[in-house]
Parts: sequence; C-alpha cells; structure tokens
Amino acid sequence: MSGTGLHFEELRQRLAAERPTGRCDEASVRRLWWAALETLQQDLLIPEDVQSGLWLAAPLPALYEPQLLGCLHGWVWAPEELGQLLPVAAALPGTGSAVAHPSGRSYRRLALHPDDCRDPLLILITPQLQLALALQGLEGRRQLLISSDPTTLGDILALIGRQLQEQDPAMADQLQDDLRQLGPLHTDETLPQRFWPQLAERLTTMAPSITLQTPTSSSQRESDPQDDLGLLEALSHEVRTPLATIRTLVRSLVRRRDLPAVVMKRLRQIDVECSEQIDRFGLIFHAAELQRQPQPSNLARTDLAQILESLEPAWTNQLERRGIQLKLNLEAGLPLVLSDPRRLEPMLGGLIDRASRGLPSGSGLTLLLSAAGARLKLQMLVNPPSREGAPPERTGQEHSQTEQVGAVLSWDPSTGSLQLSQQATRRLLASLGGRYREREDRNLTVFFPVATETG
Repeated sequence: MSGTGLHFEELRQRLAAERPTGRCDEASVRRLWWAALETLQQDLLIPEDVQSGLWLAAPLPALYEPQLLGCLHGWVWAPEELGQLLPVAAALPGTGSAVAHPSGRSYRRLALHPDDCRDPLLILITPQLQLALALQGLEGRRQLLISSDPTTLGDILALIGRQLQEQDPAMADQLQDDLRQLGPLHTDETLPQRFWPQLAERLTTMAPSITLQTPTSSSQRESDPQDDLGLLEALSHEVRTPLATIRTLVRSLVRRRDLPAVVMKRLRQIDVECSEQIDRFGLIFHAAELQRQPQPSNLARTDLAQILESLEPAWTNQLERRGIQLKLNLEAGLPLVLSDPRRLEPMLGGLIDRASRGLPSGSGLTLLLSAAGARLKLQMLVNPPSREGAPPERTGQEHSQTEQVGAVLSWDPSTGSLQLSQQATRRLLASLGGRYREREDRNLTVFFPVATETG
C-alpha cells in the first residue's frame, strides 16, 4: 500500500462530540465492542434480510457473518504492518484493490494512517440500517461510541471522502457513487429501542473478560466453579473471534487466480482447519453456557437423515486427511425428529471428532441411522484397522481413562487432547432432544424422538 493513509482520529472525535467521558477499562470496552457486533449482525441485519449496502471498517474487517459479507460492499483501512505480521495478508492486493469474497461481493483494502490508533471502527450504510460504531478514549476512560444521526453520519462520510480524495481520487469517486446508489441518509427512530436492550441481553450471557491475577490469600486460591465456566466461555469466544477473521481473509484470497497451486492448497487447508476449530470451540462455549445457565429446549421438526447426507462430504474430507474412511448407512423412509437443526449440525461434527480422535490411519467410522420405535437411533461405530491373517488391531482407546478438567472438559492421556466430558456431551445432546450413550470401545449411540404430526 502506498500514500500516507486515511486518519480516523478526527472521525472518532466527531462521534464523541458532546458526549461524557467514558469510564470503561480495556477489557470491559472490548466486551462491549464484540457484543455490539453480534447484536448488529445477529439481531438487526440478518433478521432484516439486508441485501445491499456498504460498510467501512478499520483496522480489520469488523463484519464476519458470511451472508452479510456476501451481499454488502466493504472498504477496509488496514495498517501497513499487517502484511509483515501475517504471511497470508502479504498476498492481499495493494491500495484500492478489490478483495473478492467467495459469494461474489468484494471489499477494498486501503492504507490506514501510520500514526492512527488501532481501535476498531465500523460504519454501516444500508437502506434499512445506518450507523457508526467505534471505540475511543484513554485507559480507564474507554467507551463505545454509536451514532445513527444522519447529520453525524453525513459529517463522517464527508470527512472520509475529503481525506480519500487526497489519497486516491478514483477511490473517492467510487465511494461517492456507492453511497449515491443507496439514497439519502435517514433516521430509524426505533433503532435505540432495539439495539440497546438486545446489546444488554447479549452482555448478560457473555463471559467476563479474562484477567490474570496473583492470589493474595488462601481463600482467593480456591476456584469458584462459576468463575471457571466464565473463564472457559471467555477463552472459547476469544479463540473463535480471530479464527473467524483469519477465515474471512483466507476466503478472500481463494478467489484469486494468480496464486500458485500449492498456495491455494494451503489456503484451503487453513480454511478447513479454522472452520473445524471454530465449531469445536463453539461447542465448548455452549457446553459451558448450558452448565452455568441452563436454558429451555426449543425443538422443531428436523430431517436428521438429510442433515447427515449434506454433511457427509465435509466429514469424509476431514477424516480422509487422517487416513480414516467414513461410511454412511441410512435406513429408507425415516421420519423427522424433534431437535434444533441450527445447533445440531456442529454437535454432530463434534461427535464425529469424538469418535475418531486418536484413531490410527486405516481405521473406519460407520454411521448408521435407523428406526427404533418412537425414536431414531444414530450409531457411530469404530472399525480399527486389521491385517490379513491377524486379529484386529486395538486402537489403544478401548480402555483409555480420561481425566476430568473442570465442569465440562476431559483430557485423554492417550491422545493428549481436550474434549467435552461425557456429562457435558450428554447435557448438550439432551438440549437438542437426544439421549446419548458411549461405550468403552468408543462406539456412540444417540436416540432422537420422532416428531409427531402435531409436534
């Protein structure tokens, strides 16, 4: 990237004008930022089925939901050192170049001013929703800034336009054209009534930020189970967030045609690994959340057979990388079950990982789905590798003893891996309508209730 880059400090000062000084520390204000992004995407944009608009962000893409990245045009001002810190980012196009998203939309990457702070900022303009979000303030006086006032947004966009005109006139004209196509700025009078209560609800379910302190007394050294669960939730959230950003950057590169085949292969591997770990830590987060704050089940009619068929190709590729073969055997004409399809898919992936983790190359995993009275029975059967003329090899897992780590995790000494404990797995599946059984030979069985016509 070339040029002096865009400077956003004046923009933050405009947002903070006539507002009292913040009183948050760094950890608290970051929680506010992530809760605001989740509220914006999950509670406001996706339910509105937004199909057009643009977003401007610094110093990294703030939006991370694929369906939003696929339909909104993005402008990202990133620091020069991004290319030095992340080898993948070094392949990103330079100033003003478009980075393609797999769904066809794109975002443009431009230079951030070298002296600008690295506090996050997001400006969103769509026909339905228009606002600016930013973090601002010194340590101990941090705050989340938000504005949907057309006058303020107009001033901010005009400021960006003037600075961009000095940096890259062609890009400034392009931004003006994009804004012009969206029509005049307007006020949504209902936004404060919708945004702040939903943000507060998300904050009540988010774990407190992680702080490391040295105990000063014996009473402080005793661990509170609720604190442990909060820490686990926070860790899961903090791991998933950068992985989602990395995956977004990687997917923007996969669409390019000028990268060597070996680079494309590695990028796809990174995408798959990020997705698997995002799902894995998502399960850990939900298990801790369910343990700390039980929630009522919200089950619906679900086609379990169709879900298994749709996920089979991804599972096959995942297991083949480790030399494990997957077989899917579905009984014909199976009825629907009662479950939560949105959360069931990652849970099934977690069961695949649980059953196959530590298996040697040459093993097999068979999935059987069949009727069992008023339930459907899903079995995951492990087939260890065998040598001709010799009895089947033991996988070393038949009698392995796992050690409990906190309320929801267990550690398997034979593989050195952390996984959900049987109790946590059973509780998660129960919230999805399933009844879970695991045998010592690692074979799993889950029963799901059949949905009645009125169920």
